[in-house]
Amino acid sequence: MDLKTASSLRRLRLVSAPEAVSFLVLLVCSVLRRTTDFDAVPVMGMIHGVLFVGYVLFWLDAWNRTKWPLPTAAWFFLMSVLPIGGFFAERRLRRAQDDAVIAARARREGVVNA
Repeated sequence: MDLKTASSLRRLRLVSAPEAVSFLVLLVCSVLRRTTDFDAVPVMGMIHGVLFVGYVLFWLDAWNRTKWPLPTAAWFFLMSVLPIGGFFAERRLRRAQDDAVIAARARREGVVNA
């Protein structure tokens, strides 16, 4: 894995959890708006919107660089529209990153020809 591909996956991983948190907070704010006088939906909507757009842009970049098959790319996109999906995407990306580091170390030490 080259440096640009690793960077694109890292950016996607780093934005996925905050995007999921902002989605959950936006849902809570929507309920509070309907049940109380508390109205933070415009602010949280903007924050979530920026994080969602960032996630989609980083997802497109990662898909372009990694050449994921369509089901994998679709899975990562689906995780962006589910309220807690970003946590699952972050976990899967972290595992892929760890596996890539292990493979790179093994190649460097001459253990495998991967």
